[in-house]
Amino acid sequence: MEFITYEQQEFVGIITINRPKALNALNSKVLEELDATLNNVDLDTTRCLILTGAGDKSFVAGADIGEMSTLTKAEGEAFGKKGNDVFRKLETFPIPVIAAINGFALGGGCEIAMSCDIRICSDNAVFGQPEVGLGITPGFGGTQRLARTVGVGMAKQMIYTGRNIKADEAFRIGLVNAVHTQEELMDAAKKLASIISCNAPIAVRNCKKAINDGLQVDMDQALVIEEKLFGDCFETEDQKAGMGNFLEKDKEKKLKVVPFQNK
Repeated sequence: MEFITYEQQEFVGIITINRPKALNALNSKVLEELDATLNNVDLDTTRCLILTGAGDKSFVAGADIGEMSTLTKAEGEAFGKKGNDVFRKLETFPIPVIAAINGFALGGGCEIAMSCDIRICSDNAVFGQPEVGLGITPGFGGTQRLARTVGVGMAKQMIYTGRNIKADEAFRIGLVNAVHTQEELMDAAKKLASIISCNAPIAVRNCKKAINDGLQVDMDQALVIEEKLFGDCFETEDQKAGMGNFLEKDKEKKLKVVPFQNK
């Protein structure tokens, strides 16, 4: 891999987009390597992923304008599909993905962050969909995911104006879950990933699928999806162990209670 690095720390996999001289901009090669990296994640030993960018200036500054500048209509559509296919794979990946956003998350950077389950950022993070200033629309899901994340009105305002927002505003509108100092960001991401990884992996995966799939249908259909995934957890080792441990602790707790004696 030329532009993607992967590190495994216990049950957590860390994917780093490593193209700092170009502020980690996304070109075709980066997208292909990210796709291959996701395909190679060992789901038997990995329960959560962290996605970040190399350096402290930029998470992902956007798609590579140098590559896009000479594209034809057909090539532009194909490039959009390449990005959308990879981002959709990330969004529907069986295990949770945390975006640790350090610095610029513009255009494709904002879009890839929104494909992750949870977003946390550094206090120097900057978000935006500035594509209209380049004569194009967001092409990697920005027009769809931003509206679903921060609401239609705010999404239209950000996209139509092309205006960037800082970390505090991103937190205020719900684009990110938390803001940390640059020094604390990766530790915070690892701590969050560790907490997720300590929970029953089948249950966590089913929760992600229930939320994602349920958002695509009406409430009645969504509840059927939940019921099936809820039922799917039963008879698993996770469920037996989890409930068994709870009942054992509850039993021990009751045995320690001294009855009140009225003398």
